[in-house]
Amino acid sequence: MRIHLTSVFVDDQETALRFYTEVLGFVKKHDVPLGEHRWLTVVSPEDPDGTELLLEPSGHPAVQPYRTALVQDGIPVTAFAVEDVQAEFDRLRDLGVTFTQEPLEMGPVTTAVLDDTCGNLIQIVHSR
Repeated sequence: MRIHLTSVFVDDQETALRFYTEVLGFVKKHDVPLGEHRWLTVVSPEDPDGTELLLEPSGHPAVQPYRTALVQDGIPVTAFAVEDVQAEFDRLRDLGVTFTQEPLEMGPVTTAVLDDTCGNLIQIVHSR
């Protein structure tokens, strides 16, 4: 068994697609119209057949309280692995990304937390 698909709720799929591709560097995998929304997924360019991230519309009534509580408590909704947290932090900050946690070393793990502009906090992480 392996993880095939995971998702993040987003306020606007087009805005999310731009952020996740143009800023974070993912590539679009699927874009299927579904009424007013889309089945819209991105993948890592390093693993195009790997786990897909669904940019899922946040319209369900349970989503907003859930996301609001996570953001207020500083809890990331997901984590993305990077080779060098400091280098990625510098690159993303230069692109205007807002971080709620600068790079922090915790033993064998370094993390930072960013705002994805779509209602979520995302952790970037490297394990040594």
